[in-house]
Amino acid sequence: MAGGIVSVSRQDLAQRRKKLRQQRQMKIIQAIWRTLAASGLASGLLWVTIQPIWVLKAPAQIVMTSGKQLLSEQTIQSLLVLSYPQSLWRIEPSTIAESLEAQPAIAQAIVSRRLFPPGLMIEIQERLPVAMTHTLLEQSTANCITQPQSSEKSSRTSTPSCLQNSQTRSKQGELSLLDASGALIPLEKYTALNPKSKLPTLKVIGSPEQYRSYWTQLYQAVSQSSVKVMEINCQDPTNLILKTELGNVHLGVPTAQLAEKIQVLMQMRYLSTKFKPRQIAYIDLKNPQSPLVQMNQNQEINSSDP
Repeated sequence: MAGGIVSVSRQDLAQRRKKLRQQRQMKIIQAIWRTLAASGLASGLLWVTIQPIWVLKAPAQIVMTSGKQLLSEQTIQSLLVLSYPQSLWRIEPSTIAESLEAQPAIAQAIVSRRLFPPGLMIEIQERLPVAMTHTLLEQSTANCITQPQSSEKSSRTSTPSCLQNSQTRSKQGELSLLDASGALIPLEKYTALNPKSKLPTLKVIGSPEQYRSYWTQLYQAVSQSSVKVMEINCQDPTNLILKTELGNVHLGVPTAQLAEKIQVLMQMRYLSTKFKPRQIAYIDLKNPQSPLVQMNQNQEINSSDP
């Protein structure tokens, strides 16, 4: 009986060993097949990628949109600097997106490869201008006065002497656009992307350095005002001046009270029913707790008076 038990146990062990060997062989075969399949897939992808079809040959293969608007090929060429032809797989979408976002008129860009047909898909989000800036630049000019020549030198070719008058100055302006965050947009860059778009009517006078620190706060207050503001003059750092439908408004030094001053201005809309804009020299809101109206007849009244 004992011998029969030993014989059955050895046979069972032999079958288990055989089964384990088969399992190991199956795993080895599966690993080989996986390796061959992966190698074949990689080779296939490599072969596909090196085919001439996956080449960017011309700007016509690039589709660029802004919102729902499809940009022209000429506009795409002005925005992108790419060499043709080049492999589609060598192009880095992130690099192109960064180059586009570095341009002042573009806030965000999303770039992706298109396989069928080969090309690039680019979606841009433009900066929305809210004001037109006008930076005045004073330049000295020279008045050239020709000095009378003596009769002895009249027959000679003479160069007129030039006397410079340093008191004579001319004002020149630089125009650009401004968005709500304070970013400057060159006028020609914006019009190239939006040739039919209307320009903002709000004007800002002064250099960006003068109003950059408080622009966001100021524009937010002005855009929510029920009193129409046509122009913002930031040239005097001690007195911010608004040109409004009620007349000129002096806000004084730009501070955290800008929003409060605009709120007081909205409460003074009744002035349009009592006075014509030409009768008011300016509205003084330097102290929002005590607003004053300076009349052109040199008559100053308190805005709280009936």
